[in-house]
Amino acid sequence: MKALAVVMVIAALPLAAQRNPGQERALACDSNNNSGRQFRHCEMREQSTGFAGRLTVDAGINGGVSVKGWDQAGVLVRAKVEANADDQATAQSMVAQVRIDMSAGRVSASGPSQANRQSWSVSYEIFVPKNGDLSLKAHNGGISISDVRGNIQFDTMNGGVTLRRLAGNVEGKTMNGGLQIELAGNRWDGNKLDARTTNGGVNITMPENYSAHFETSTVNGSLNLGVPMTVHGEISRSLQTDLGGGGPTIHVETMNGGVNVKKAAL
Repeated sequence: MKALAVVMVIAALPLAAQRNPGQERALACDSNNNSGRQFRHCEMREQSTGFAGRLTVDAGINGGVSVKGWDQAGVLVRAKVEANADDQATAQSMVAQVRIDMSAGRVSASGPSQANRQSWSVSYEIFVPKNGDLSLKAHNGGISISDVRGNIQFDTMNGGVTLRRLAGNVEGKTMNGGLQIELAGNRWDGNKLDARTTNGGVNITMPENYSAHFETSTVNGSLNLGVPMTVHGEISRSLQTDLGGGGPTIHVETMNGGVNVKKAAL
């Protein structure tokens, strides 16, 4: 029996090593039930559904959205449902009243009225096929998208935006939050990337010898370039240039914040 156990462990190691960290389930409730002077209750829910090629997600007033591309054909929606109230029983009751709707390619939530120091929110971690269209909306929450190719739109008011290894036609904005962008491959695969923020810094990571038409700017902030670029004229707070052999446009801008471009680690 001991020898068999050792063989099974060794055989499992290559499979674990092949997992994509970006596809791991990360969203979870923490163990702290108190939020200041209020009581909090949290519940995780999971549901699978089919995929018709497009997914629209509305995180509501106080939720965030994370969408990750995976190799399966369907969609897995993981929802973190939280409520805050003056006592634990009310918080639990509010969570029980939250309903998550996953119909006609849309994901949204409805629940009890929020007043008198009582509130609820739903944040999402959603796994989708790597080729598909997305429309993501939040208000007081961040948006993260990784490993998806398609027509992708995103919009949040108060939250940061993270875009990793995307392709296709990608555009969106945040009002109060930073932009974290990770480019992959040797050029942008698709029509464009257009990401904007008003109040927040921008951090862009790109591989060496990346090709694209690159545009970036800031009004109140510095522009720091950590990759070789051929630029005609003086660099101040805006830049337009062809990287490598040129290609589709990558446009990233902020009004109040710095722009940092660095080379991806090997």
